[in-house]
Amino acid sequence: MDFLQHIDQRIYTIVQRWGSDWGDILIPLLRNPYFWAPVYLYILVWMWTRHKHQGLWWCAFFFLCFVLSDFISASMIKPFVMRPRPCRNPELLAVYRGIIPCGGGYSFPSSHAANHFSLAVFIILTLGKKSGLIWVICLAWAGAVCFAQLYVGVHYLSDLLAGAILGSVIAWILSGVYVQRFGPFSSPQKQT
Repeated sequence: MDFLQHIDQRIYTIVQRWGSDWGDILIPLLRNPYFWAPVYLYILVWMWTRHKHQGLWWCAFFFLCFVLSDFISASMIKPFVMRPRPCRNPELLAVYRGIIPCGGGYSFPSSHAANHFSLAVFIILTLGKKSGLIWVICLAWAGAVCFAQLYVGVHYLSDLLAGAILGSVIAWILSGVYVQRFGPFSSPQKQT
């Protein structure tokens, strides 16, 4: 366990020292709900208006992915593991740049990673079978949000990996239930 903690701290230190003026302005936007919530809202509205009944069910499962990943990571695992955030670690205070306030709560797993990976993987598994571009966009988006968490100093890499795995598993289960119940995603309904 000490070896893994050493790797986490080393990667954290490298990323904190790597910072730049432009990164300090742009990268925190990726973790800001005012930045990403409109993207998800657009997806939900588009799915509902283009796919009607099946789209409404898709939206419900999409929302359920978010709720479950957030609840399991923040309310079940974090209080059990109780890992302090790296920005609260006395050994790392010298490298923490304080781009954003450290915040309270615990670090493991990252709820941002769990939430965004649950949504990305759900999209991939329900909509991405025909387009590799969907895979790339969704994984790049979730990965960028995760990197932002490390960049601003509030998570270790292992927090992000654990959150990504948790979110992906939740999405895999819910997408399986969705496809089993509603079948493969159908073509958009034509408006008459």
